[in-house]
Amino acid sequence: MYEGFGFGVCDFCNRRCRYFVYHCSCGLDFHIQCALFSFNIAEKKIGELQIPNIDPLLSTETPSEKLKEAQCFACWKPLLDSAYLSLASGFHLHQKCLELPLKINHLCHREHSLSLQFNSERLPCQICQETQRRGFVYSCSSCKFVIHIACAELPTKINHLCHRQHPLILQPNQESLPCQICQETLDLRFVYCCSICTFAIHISCVSPTPTIKGEIHEHSFTLFWRQGPFTCDACGSTGDFLSYSCCTCSLTVHEKCISLPRTIRIGRHRHHSLSHTFILGQHEFTTWECKLCPKEVNPQHGVYCCSDCNYIVHTNCGKLESRWFKFDEKEESDHPEHFKEKSAFSVIKETKVGESVIATEIKHLSHQHNLVLSDDDVIKDERFCDGCKLFIPSAFYYCSTCNFFLHKSCAESPWKVHLWFRRSPYSLIFDRIFFCGICDHEFNTSFGYENKDDEDCFCLRCALTSDTPTCGGHQHRLTFYSYYSKYEGQCNGCGDKRSWGFACKDCSFVVDDKCFILPNIIRHKCDEHDLKLTYGDPNVYSEHNYCDICEERRNPDLWFYHCASCDTSAHSKCVVGEYSFLKPGVSYKYKHHPHPLTLTRKVYDYPDQCHACGKPCQDAALECVEKGCSYILHWGCVEDKSFLALQGSN
Repeated sequence: MYEGFGFGVCDFCNRRCRYFVYHCSCGLDFHIQCALFSFNIAEKKIGELQIPNIDPLLSTETPSEKLKEAQCFACWKPLLDSAYLSLASGFHLHQKCLELPLKINHLCHREHSLSLQFNSERLPCQICQETQRRGFVYSCSSCKFVIHIACAELPTKINHLCHRQHPLILQPNQESLPCQICQETLDLRFVYCCSICTFAIHISCVSPTPTIKGEIHEHSFTLFWRQGPFTCDACGSTGDFLSYSCCTCSLTVHEKCISLPRTIRIGRHRHHSLSHTFILGQHEFTTWECKLCPKEVNPQHGVYCCSDCNYIVHTNCGKLESRWFKFDEKEESDHPEHFKEKSAFSVIKETKVGESVIATEIKHLSHQHNLVLSDDDVIKDERFCDGCKLFIPSAFYYCSTCNFFLHKSCAESPWKVHLWFRRSPYSLIFDRIFFCGICDHEFNTSFGYENKDDEDCFCLRCALTSDTPTCGGHQHRLTFYSYYSKYEGQCNGCGDKRSWGFACKDCSFVVDDKCFILPNIIRHKCDEHDLKLTYGDPNVYSEHNYCDICEERRNPDLWFYHCASCDTSAHSKCVVGEYSFLKPGVSYKYKHHPHPLTLTRKVYDYPDQCHACGKPCQDAALECVEKGCSYILHWGCVEDKSFLALQGSN
């Protein structure tokens, strides 16, 4: 016994220890009263405790809510199931658990007998694989083998309606057999099994609830043993043996489908909830296409849908998609009008064109000067947008003082936005070095979106791409299918096999996220002109289909970059490199150099050597422009970009 000083927790009642406690070298601590209580239980001296025996069936007192939720300390079954003993400290024990044998022999552990003892090492039960937070178990200390009291009371052999040919034996699921009732597999756990027929059912599935009421239907469902396959009216998938039926409505469902929520929310259709319905025909839908997978829904089975938007998903697709998202009601109430009020720019001048009012001069948060709207069809020097780093073909804002340009659409990018593939809203960022969590490209001054609770940032294009976008390489609208949609195809952009991506299932067309955001026009040191993204080569002659950068063969059916003036052709992967979206000319203050460094793009091997790795500089590099200083550093040699700060910032 030692003095606890109020810092320990009693392993018996789970309350804080004060003053003197009983302590074991294995780490156990007990209040004095808890230690004496457990000793009296072990010695069968219950009379000395002078605790009243309460029978909930005979008691006239209404049990408190706390007692209704309480469990027996030994078997962990609901306390009010039978007569019990109760201490003022909150410790409860069934009367029948006081009569438990101190030692048992069990089929699951034939080597040694199992002793009733405190689970001091918090070992998991070998039958259910779960660990009690505290309490008694049957244990073999030498083998570290533990089973819960409730699990020890399970019959080792049963006869069951699902398998009338042979009895089922309680044994480990060594073959990882699926349960024939719920169709799920719980590896390593004990099951009731017929080894002859390789038939298994989970312990929890042996005695299903006879009647269940769920949210998805107005009536209760009644258990029905059906020894044969059936199709669930709630989700449309098949089942065996166990089903639940509503005789009033002639519905048959899986047990797990009864607990489906009446409505769900998913990121792809955030503005409305999706409701479950068994009768799809009551709504006037123009298509039976599931918005989450390549398969069409069967109107004979239940689905989740939004009748206002003609939006339908399979029940299982909707259930799986909804698990990824947690919606904050306050944030959702702000969307979308509240976000629109928080613009990233203020209007300085505007003009009226017909019924529309157009901002002709703005002050954007990303730039220190005002930006003026230009709608010149021909842009001198072929400018690129500082927001997305793409070529500017039409209306744009520009700074008359600086080399700064923004697409009109990029300037109007929302200050805060919900992304369909993320849970919480994201905020606009700029003047920051970051990697996009989707395309993996690095950006230094471009627009992006971040969330303070998420490590990933996303570039403007990836963040604002819809889950049903259009693509220059295909005539139809595409749909994004995630990996669990089980879409199999070959990316039309790069040729890699994909089980996800933006796809048109009718045309067997799919493109992954990296190929989807390839820029239509890009500059590369291999050609003096801009290169244009081309979706397949009509010239099938083998001597023509080579990459002019790596000099290896090209597949003419895949996307590539081409200059019509010079007849230059190259793989997209050879043109779009890891530094393609960095803006040259930006000056930084570097922690390890006294002068400002400017980001430059070196063509081929630059004679000066990098001060970090000693190799010749090529592609993106930081160069000191101070007269007489020859300091140069590969961009990739700056391992920690937090050492860089924009010149002019604090």
